[in-house]
Amino acid sequence: MVGVRSRGEAIRQFIVDNVAGHPSSIVALTSKEFGISRQAVNSHIKRLTEQNSLAAEGNTRNRVYKLHPEIAISKHLPLGELEEDFVWRDFVKPNLGSLPDNVMDIWSYGFTEMLNNAIDHSQGKYVRIAVEKNPAFSQVIISDDGEGIFCRIQRLLGLHDERHAVLELAKGKLTTDPENHTGEGIFFSSRMFDEYAILSGGVYFSHEFCKPEDWIMEQENLQSGTTVFMQITNNSARTIKSVFDKYASGAEYGFDKTIVPVSLARYGNEMLVSRSQAKRLLARVDKFRIVIFDFSDIDQIGQAFADEVFRVFKNQHPEMQLYFSQANADVEDMIIRALRSDEI
Repeated sequence: MVGVRSRGEAIRQFIVDNVAGHPSSIVALTSKEFGISRQAVNSHIKRLTEQNSLAAEGNTRNRVYKLHPEIAISKHLPLGELEEDFVWRDFVKPNLGSLPDNVMDIWSYGFTEMLNNAIDHSQGKYVRIAVEKNPAFSQVIISDDGEGIFCRIQRLLGLHDERHAVLELAKGKLTTDPENHTGEGIFFSSRMFDEYAILSGGVYFSHEFCKPEDWIMEQENLQSGTTVFMQITNNSARTIKSVFDKYASGAEYGFDKTIVPVSLARYGNEMLVSRSQAKRLLARVDKFRIVIFDFSDIDQIGQAFADEVFRVFKNQHPEMQLYFSQANADVEDMIIRALRSDEI
């Protein structure tokens, strides 16, 4: 009996863990994973539905399943005299309910950092905070009615457009108020959660924990203000320390390493061929000691681009360590050519 019960619990946990990514095919997926009939899977789904763990939508032929929220609540607050720690303690934490200490620590860090950004920088009047928790994961959304984070960064730093602001955020150590902020909040928050996204103006910025690169999308309908989305599984083993350790080195434990997603230096599908594009990629990376250029989704680069990054900049900053990753054969050949040009 114990073995049967344990297998049943494993099947139901698999359904809960995977239904969000497979809302219409979870029955077939579970049947294949455990070698059981669809009828048997439907029995487990029925039990999860009766327990309010799952919700079903549509008729039998087109039925889809989704996680049933245990908590789904939102609140509008004036930004004027708001303090992020009070909102965390009085509203968000109680509604997240019982979670492991390491997960609650991540929520505390990410939420207070993001709400503080809205309070200090958005120049808005109101903020909406939404909290949702289901059997598998929790998510929080913070939306303000201010200027918009990418527009603000573009304006104050004199950048070409809002997409350039996303590239600078992805590098880390970006702040428009260096006297009061280190510029680390968004960078580390985006890497602590399973999913993290910012929607503002015509740009959508996203980072997923399982993927090394960041990505951006352009929106046709402009979004006023800034919306930040954060999500993490309730039983995640991740800790704040493990995330900080990934970007720190040496005895001083400083934020001295960054991974730069090279694809964010592009506008649309343009090729990265020029020195000016390279200089856009290299802006502010001298704030770090170790820089890893991630070439995911980059098919080719030009000789001038590679030379500017891996020879000219490298020679100007001999104290820095520059690396590259996820480069295909063509990109790697161009990088090696630039590195070897100093040896000729």
